[in-house]
Amino acid sequence: MGKQRKRHSKEFKARVALEALRGVKTLSELASEHKLHPTQVRKWKAQLQNNASELFARGRSSGTSDEEALSMRLYEEIGRLKMEVNFLQKKC
Repeated sequence: MGKQRKRHSKEFKARVALEALRGVKTLSELASEHKLHPTQVRKWKAQLQNNASELFARGRSSGTSDEEALSMRLYEEIGRLKMEVNFLQKKC
């Protein structure tokens, strides 16, 4: 059976990418310190640089998209249940 890949948390990725962005240590030093490949550190650093502006543009709205999706799903279910109640009231 093959070796299973490691899964790193988003907090760990952010911490490593910030360290790489600061430039105190080289990518190779960071990679060996965190037991990663230097290419992976470089990719995380590039993702942080490319997407940093989105963090400030969205502000706190990143959580609202999840809330909106949940509320839409709940409103759809409420509407469906109301229709079922109305149908059953007409039958009785």
